[in-house]
Amino acid sequence: MLYRVLLRPWLFMLPAETAHHLAFGAWRLLCRLPGVASMARALLRPRDPALRVEALGLSFDTPIGLAAGFDKDAAGHDALLALGFGFVEVGTVTAEAQPGNPTPRMFRLPADRALINRLGFNNGGAAQAERRLTGRDRGRGVVGVNIGKTKRVPDDEAVADYERSTARLAPLSDYMVVNVSSPNTPGLRDLQAVERLGPLLRAVQARLEQACAGARAPALLVKIAPDLGDEDIDAVADLALSLGLSGIVATNTTVSRAGLRTDGAAVAALGAGGLSGAPLAARSLEVLRRLRARVGDRLVLVSVGGIEDAEQIWSRIRAGATLVQLYTGFVYGGPTLPSRLGRELAALARRDGFSRVQDAVGVDVPQPGRALDQ
Repeated sequence: MLYRVLLRPWLFMLPAETAHHLAFGAWRLLCRLPGVASMARALLRPRDPALRVEALGLSFDTPIGLAAGFDKDAAGHDALLALGFGFVEVGTVTAEAQPGNPTPRMFRLPADRALINRLGFNNGGAAQAERRLTGRDRGRGVVGVNIGKTKRVPDDEAVADYERSTARLAPLSDYMVVNVSSPNTPGLRDLQAVERLGPLLRAVQARLEQACAGARAPALLVKIAPDLGDEDIDAVADLALSLGLSGIVATNTTVSRAGLRTDGAAVAALGAGGLSGAPLAARSLEVLRRLRARVGDRLVLVSVGGIEDAEQIWSRIRAGATLVQLYTGFVYGGPTLPSRLGRELAALARRDGFSRVQDAVGVDVPQPGRALDQ
């Protein structure tokens, strides 16, 4: 309530990217003060056994995580975990440092509880992320690493570019995500075509195993766009199964502007970019349901896109998501949101007769081989 009444109106007076850096930087600074981070963890870290999830060879205090894009440079994963997230996905990290697209490049659509961004994988590169992840306390929570293609690298060198990031970051990550679905790097989404995605994922798998040198290799997932057609979604799902990937993250932002409340001319004036937030919820759920019907429980499905409340999380879990991620909902809902949603999610599970949230994964979706509800 404090955030929505006092802090958010003030932050929303600032440009969206400026507000993000200010708020995130302030919280990281506070967490460096003695006792602040430990107090936050004591107050906000989930402890309800109903929320605990075992997936990807890892234990999660809660299935509610923070999506890639918020902590692009692995600068504040511990501070974010202290807010009650079960996991934080840092990145997208590219092999080389890059500034991203020209500013302004992030915009709010308050009437739609949405954001548009064309950040373009702005980050300090894999070497910087490697330094920041080295020596982290893994007992504080799960940290995944999302990797993408360096913009200046030509398409025929994309595989090697992903391999360089994997070599540096695989030993330091709890799981890794290959991002081929951002709309803000030219040509990136073309890598979702299975004839290009297959060789890329095989190369990353091989480099990941090599980088971990006999130690436990992190789980590998791929992140897809909501704008894929149904046949392409099925093709990616089948490819992930054939390669033995651990899971799929669904979905990234959308290039669609359909159904927005914000004036169309005003939206058009903001220009290109990926749309996230509430307008994405229906499509993200639809993609999730299709994936679950295709793969059953053979892959871990991570659902992201338009999640704002515990009822939505519960719907995603019942539709096949083992884990869920917030981003835009966190921007609009504030720092206490993950902790509150965890409490409410546990209550919903018990209301419906489940002692554990994980026991409800996929109960509303037919298993592979049965007709998909339309």
